[in-house]
Amino acid sequence: MAYIIENANILKNKGLTTSSLLIHGDRIAGIRSRFNRYRLIKMNLEPFIMNPSYVMLNSVIPANGSFQEMKKSMIEQVLIKGCTTLITYAAVSFEEELEGKISEMATALMSSPIDFIIGIKIPTRLITPSFIRKCKKEKIPAIFLELSSQEELTKVPWGWIREALFPYNCPLIPIISSDKKKEAKTLLSKWKDITMREKIPAIYEEVAENQPLSVPVLNKIGVYPKKASLMIGSELSYNLYRKSREIMNVDELELFHYHGDRLVLTIHKGKIVRSGAEVLFKPGFGEHVKVLTPSYFSL
Repeated sequence: MAYIIENANILKNKGLTTSSLLIHGDRIAGIRSRFNRYRLIKMNLEPFIMNPSYVMLNSVIPANGSFQEMKKSMIEQVLIKGCTTLITYAAVSFEEELEGKISEMATALMSSPIDFIIGIKIPTRLITPSFIRKCKKEKIPAIFLELSSQEELTKVPWGWIREALFPYNCPLIPIISSDKKKEAKTLLSKWKDITMREKIPAIYEEVAENQPLSVPVLNKIGVYPKKASLMIGSELSYNLYRKSREIMNVDELELFHYHGDRLVLTIHKGKIVRSGAEVLFKPGFGEHVKVLTPSYFSL
């Protein structure tokens, strides 16, 4: 079914752009200022602010718990916040565990109502050329690396790791184990220095959980603009917030953190998953998103 969304106030970089969107099924087929000559059903979104639905990291979804536990967690931590794509990871301690852990996580998330992306979390000792080649073969889109000391980083054969990552080039993402701010800051600084110098595909800061991931992070992982975008050809997944003066000049993070009470509708691939305070939980509607090429979109 085709229809037109009119007067969509789309939030981008603290500014609103008013556009009309031509919709075919669950995709955006065109974006213009107007579609005057089209005789289609039209939906007026002038009273709202529209932005792409969020992609968030959540590593504590109880994937191995009961269905009711998973449902409760998904609703309270993810769906109610306007997120329609979840990034999570499987903890891998040994090289031979990789395929099994990914398979277990994918099976556990089969009843997910939203799309999901599965990365892995590993200790620094597991960063070896052979393991990276196995990750590349399995097309792991993100490797979360537990960092506890600078000495660990200096022992990694980074030149070989860079060669093993190529050409898939999935990013390495730091997780700092130290609770001390000064130590964590020093370790992150060392991490950034090494990965930049060695030209390793990496994210230089820790990725915060349960809040929208930035476009640069999503691009490095390879899910933008497939997700978190409103472009021609992208899926129809968005949030609607009640428009008011106080949220006319905010960015997406401010909208998310301080104006969640104004979120009135979440659409995932053309289907309603939240209307007002009601969350429509559709088991199995989500898909396991496979990333073919990280960082394929030039920002």
